[in-house]
Parts: sequence; C-alpha cells; structure tokens
Amino acid sequence: MSRMAARVLLCVTAAFWAAATLVAHAQQHKIEVKVQLVELHATVFDHRGRYLDGLGKEQFEIRDNGELCEIISFEPVASSFSCAILMDRTGSVQNALPVIKNSIIRFIDSLREGDWMAVYDFNLVLRKVLDFTQDKNAAKKAVLRAIAAGQTALFDSVSHVSLELSSRQGKKAIVAFTDGQDNSSFLNSATVAHRAKSLGIPLYFIAQGEALKERKLIEALEEMSRATAGETFTIERPSEVAKVFQSISKELRHSYMLTYNPPPITDSKWRTIKLSIKDVKNARIRVREGYFPK
Repeated sequence: MSRMAARVLLCVTAAFWAAATLVAHAQQHKIEVKVQLVELHATVFDHRGRYLDGLGKEQFEIRDNGELCEIISFEPVASSFSCAILMDRTGSVQNALPVIKNSIIRFIDSLREGDWMAVYDFNLVLRKVLDFTQDKNAAKKAVLRAIAAGQTALFDSVSHVSLELSSRQGKKAIVAFTDGQDNSSFLNSATVAHRAKSLGIPLYFIAQGEALKERKLIEALEEMSRATAGETFTIERPSEVAKVFQSISKELRHSYMLTYNPPPITDSKWRTIKLSIKDVKNARIRVREGYFPK
C-alpha cells in the first residue's frame, strides 16, 4: 500500500471512530422531552342557567396563556366518569353519620350504569373502603361500613386521593364531606391547593358542623374547588346534605372533558386557561382557571 493510500485509510478510519463515538455519546445522553397534556373538565350553561348538552369538539376553543391550542381529545356529557367519594368519619360526625350515609347512598343510586365510583373514608388516616367499581350495591355496602371516631386529616386525604385518581382515564371528580376542622394533616392547605391546581380534578366539598366555624378552612376549600371547576357547599343541618349530593350528581352528568397540548413550557409558573364556545351567545362555563405545570 502506498504512503498516500495509507494516509487516506488512516483519516477515514479516524473519522469513522469519531462519528461512532459521537453517536454513542449522544445515545448515552439522550434527552427525552415529554409533553404533558392538560385535561379540562367543563360544565356549560346557557343564559338562563340551564345545562348546554350536545356540544361538539369543534365548538370549543382553548387558549393557554393567550395562545390558541389544539384539542387532542374530547368527551361529551354522555360519556362515563369516575367519582371518588370521600367521607369524614371523625368523632364529630357521629350524630350526623346516618343521614350522611343515606344521602351518599342516594347519590350512588343517581349515578349512571356506566359510571365508576370508589369509596374512601378518613379520620387521622385515609382508608380506601372500596376501589373503583361499577357495582352500586357494593359501593352502598362500603358506605354503610363507616364508623365515626378520631381526628380529622382532610388535606392529607384529599391530596392522596387526587394523586390516585389522576392516573385514571376520562372524566373524574372527588366529592368530599367534612364535619370538622383539619387538625391532623401533615400537609397545609396551600400545598394541597397547589397540587389540586396542578392536577385539575374537580373537587366538590360539603362542609357542615364544626367546619363552618373555621373560616380559613372554608376559604381553602372554596379556593380549591373554584380552581378545579368544582364547588364548595356549606350546610347548617344534616338534612340539607341530600339535596347537595343530588346537585353534584346532576352537574357531573352534564360535564365535558377536553384534553389539549399546551404551548412549550419552560418554567413552573401559573398558566391561565380560557375556554370559549363558538356561535353560542351568553354561555357561562365552569372550568378550571389555570394550572401549575407538573
């Protein structure tokens, strides 16, 4: 082999190994960018406060921090949903517990055949009484097993159930009843509110009894429910709880869910969401106000 040919072969070999090294290095340090889709649960009313059902995907428009976003998936009001029922079983609720149980049983009866439900109760600790099922009889039996005793760890319980529920596909919501102040949670209301705003699962709270004396507690519940397109109800008497559960059930049966791909996110700051409906005048939409990127 001539000296010139050997030199060319050496250069080609060196270039090959350099390229191979770069490829191997790139594979070892491969960066994966994961796009986190955003879920929106929305309830739409006309100017008279009546539910607007029958809307299609093409009628909705989503803006994230002012930027128009593509709707990836859409679930109409007819699609099923998953509902986590969270019962306060602390000592303060003992006298009202029979009425509450009956109200929740009626709530379960009002759900549709294809809907999913899970039953949790809490005092100092959270207990999953029944995992998600479509068996209404099993859910009602789980509700009847609750026994009141102990202190209240509402914020910890809501946070845990929210994380657990976030992995389920489709429409979802948490309905929580509390009768007292939170005196046992490790997490504070600000931490739980931040997590709720990130996950965006609608939170419906029903508060009565000692809980009504805690203004900061009610304000925290109202903040979380408003931010997630849910609602907080305060009642003076246990007899009012049945009406509230029926109101929540009705709203859940008239909800939409939209999933969209947000614009590129480079920080963890609060992002605003604006959902609008085309060609419908004076429509009112209950939807989450925004979110903190995960």
